[in-house]
Amino acid sequence: MDTVDGENTSSPTTFILLGFSEHPWLETPLFGAILVSYMLTLLGNSSIILLSLVDPRLHTPMYFFLDNLSVLDLCVTCTIVPQLLANLWGPEKTIASWGCIVQAYFFHWTGCTECALLAVMAFDRYVAVCKPLQYTVIMSPRLCMQTAAAAWASGLANSLLQATLTFQLHRCGHHTLDHFFCEVPVLIKLACSDTTANDLSLAVGAVPFALVAPLLVFISYALIARAVLRLPSAEGRGKALSTCSSHLAVVIMYFGPAIYMYLQPPASSTQAKFTSLFYCVITPLLNPLIYTLRNKDVKRAWRRILQSQGGGRS
Repeated sequence: MDTVDGENTSSPTTFILLGFSEHPWLETPLFGAILVSYMLTLLGNSSIILLSLVDPRLHTPMYFFLDNLSVLDLCVTCTIVPQLLANLWGPEKTIASWGCIVQAYFFHWTGCTECALLAVMAFDRYVAVCKPLQYTVIMSPRLCMQTAAAAWASGLANSLLQATLTFQLHRCGHHTLDHFFCEVPVLIKLACSDTTANDLSLAVGAVPFALVAPLLVFISYALIARAVLRLPSAEGRGKALSTCSSHLAVVIMYFGPAIYMYLQPPASSTQAKFTSLFYCVITPLLNPLIYTLRNKDVKRAWRRILQSQGGGRS
């Protein structure tokens, strides 16, 4: 147990997550809505991964990166949502210390990796639209593997640094988080010692993911827009834009709440929690829906699988 005189002798066995306890009437409807979202998220993202594995027509760079995005969504959902559901349903609002550590590391890892991956996917769309004849040469399997590995590795490196520095802070018995999961910035607020170095490290570490990655996405789409406007036919412009629409929708949905939450913190803790809820629960749910509903290749793959299953039963 942490001592109260400023010396951190050991970590608490549990952390208290206040969650939405200041609005108890919200907990039951939130439980129902989040449970449905959780099940649909697991189904949607698992389906995209399965489709890409079984359908050779989806063995392309775009679907390779989409598989990585689905894995990230599954990771963040399975890390955050089960504990959130348990706390919303029962009287206990606690999380084991090891669970808190897992949440802090995994959430930071997946969040940073997804920022980098969306930038890589924007580059993929730039090559597809602006250099279509060279697409298969530029976006080779080796380059796809290298860029995806770099995204995962950079996110992991930043997570290991930020979360490790955070858990080394003195908490002096403080282990009540005004949030529904363990996140590095919220954990830093529990410290009773100077957190200047942690805040600086967090800010510097966020630059490649919260600033550089969105900037690369913006540059990619600016070049795409310029190339599309130069196309002579309306049909060609529509086809070029359709290859980017799903990814662009995901980018706006992901970076919008993230930038709002981290660069312009909400005035109230409740507002911050609902922003985080959108980011942790709704975004992983909508990602596969956007790619499924707006993508003809995915629809065709589903039809082929369903027809083959129907033919097998007959």
